[in-house]
Order: sequence, then C-alpha cells, then structure tokens
Amino acid sequence: MQVLRISLTVLGFLLTLIGVIWIGQGSGHFPYPASSFMINQSPWMLRGALLAIAGLAMIFVARRFIR
Repeated sequence: MQVLRISLTVLGFLLTLIGVIWIGQGSGHFPYPASSFMINQSPWMLRGALLAIAGLAMIFVARRFIR
C-alpha cells in the first residue's frame, strides 16, 4: 500500500504542476514556447484549473485514505 500511496502522490503532484502551467499559458503569463496554440486562450485556463483540482484531490485521497 505504501507504493500505491507514493505513486498517487507523485501523479497528483504532476497533474497539479501541468494544470498550473496550462493556467499560465492560457492567461498569457507563461508564453513558452512562443508558438504554442494555448497562449491567451481562456479554455486552457479552465482545463488547467480542473486538472490542478483533480491533482490536489488525488494527493488528498492518497494521503488521507490510503494507509
């Protein structure tokens, strides 16, 4: 069970990080790479927020319920 807990925590962290990057690109605050289709596109802000929330929920579940 310890391996599952660590795996879900790492996966949740990666999902949260990707979500934050998508929010940054969608809002135009993180315009890298310059040719990205996600820059200044508001749907990517919403998708990033949902992904970040899912990642945080995964971390919470892994830490709280898997022992």
